[in-house]
Order: sequence, then structure tokens, then C-alpha cells
Amino acid sequence: MFEQLGLIGCGLMGGSFALAMKRAGLVKRVVGYSKSPSTTERARQMGVIDVEAPSALLAVSGADIVLLAVPVSATEATLKAIKHLVTANTLIMDVGSTKRDVVDAARRVLGVHVATFVPAHPVTGKEVSGVEHADPDLYAGKQVILTPIERTLTAKLKQAVDLWTGLGCKVVQMSPDSHDAAFASVSHLPHLIAFALINGIAGQPHGKDFLSLAGPGFRDFTRIAASDPKVWRDILLANREELLSQSRIFQDTLQAMERMIQSGNADALENVIHQASTARAHWRMGANPKK
Repeated sequence: MFEQLGLIGCGLMGGSFALAMKRAGLVKRVVGYSKSPSTTERARQMGVIDVEAPSALLAVSGADIVLLAVPVSATEATLKAIKHLVTANTLIMDVGSTKRDVVDAARRVLGVHVATFVPAHPVTGKEVSGVEHADPDLYAGKQVILTPIERTLTAKLKQAVDLWTGLGCKVVQMSPDSHDAAFASVSHLPHLIAFALINGIAGQPHGKDFLSLAGPGFRDFTRIAASDPKVWRDILLANREELLSQSRIFQDTLQAMERMIQSGNADALENVIHQASTARAHWRMGANPKK
């Protein structure tokens, strides 16, 4: 049980975390801050937070747990804003989709207190944003990737593991670099492809007509293209090296299939489709990732 959660960023991810902690009986009081005062006020009206803080620093005052639910590009500035009230007893976590940049920011800003920071990436979300969509079930049954560093205190890591487990999550640990390499392939690249595909179709003279004929398969494939533009701009730029590496692998694979189509090589085309079909049929979400 935590006495007070200092929530910085009262949107979908942060709001859902606060609601989940409250429902699970893991926190007594939530003090929240968002850049937009109307968001913080709405969060209080909804019962997401108990007290509105006028600044990020004051949201941390008296908190024994702090969650940064801000865009990854805002991590360093946010840590600078709160560092003077961070103590050795404060558990600090984030919910960013990239980890190496977040860890680097924490190293630069927090000094000795980087030991209390446990980077986290809950593998969940919605295509909509805003505190009005906060959902206490958002994290239930989902994976949470923790990326502790060599200076992370064992006691703080255990606190983080116990907390996420208490919210019904499956906790996985890996290094920040391994995390970013993996998620470049299974999350960041698919978003990039979805954005490009929609824009490629919509930008054609008859694009709107084409889109009007699309069915459930297209809907499911492109669902993530409706994601928050600012959030995904930051993610794609933050993990650019790993993302571009995965993009090149994808382009090579796509071009190889294009050559099969161009040459009419039906056997080769069927074989690579079969490989993909088999791999997808045997894929199971959350199955034993390597550290």
C-alpha cells in the first residue's frame, strides 16, 4: 500500500493507472498534475485524482510513488522539474514506449536517485487519448516490461514488480536496449507501416473511393493508424536507429516478394506466404520473451 501517488500526466495511461491502483487498494491518495489545467480538473471530477497540483513539483511533494505518464520527449524536462523533491524512498516509474532514451534522461537528471527509478512499458493502450477514456481495466491481464539498470535498487524493483502484479499484469524484465530493439519490430514498425499505408491510399486521386470499399481485414490491419500523432511522432524519433534498421529488413522482404510477383514465380510466392501464415498461426501474445 502506497500513501500517495504523484501522477504527472492525467491522460489515458496515467488516469487508468490511478484508477487501477485505487480499485486494487494500493494507494490512499492521488495528487495529479497535467500541463492543461482543464485536464487536471476533469481528472478530479472523475475521481481519477483526489487533489489537483499546480505544478509537477508539487504533485511529487509527499509522494512515495511517482508515475510519469508524459510523452517520451518530455521525460527529461519532467524529471528536472521534480528532482528537488525526489528522495531515496520515492519509487519513480514511467509508461513510455521507448526505454533507452528515458533511461539516459534519468541518468543525466536524477543523480544518485536514479537508483529509485524503475522504467516501465505497459504493453497496452487505446487509439483514443484523454482522461475521459481512462479505464481501470486497461492494464489487467497485460504485459508490463520493466527495464532496470545496474544502479536500480533491488527493493525498488521489487516494489514495482509487486505493484504491477497487483494490478493483474504479467511482468517481464529486460535491458533498455533489448526492449527498444524488440519493440521497433513488433510495435513501432507496424505503426509506421500503418501510417504510410493510409496516407498512400488517401493521397491517390481516387483514394477516398478505395477506402470506402475496405472491409474488416483492412480495418483491423490499420486500426493503429488512428493513434495519437504527437505520441507516435516522439516514439518513432526516439527509437529511430532500431526502427530504421527494422524498416530496412521489412523493405528487403517486401521487395523480394515484389520480384516474385513480377516474375510470376507462383511457387516461391506461395512458399513465403505459407511461412508467414505458419509463423502467425504459432504466435502467442506474451509468450516467453528473451531478456
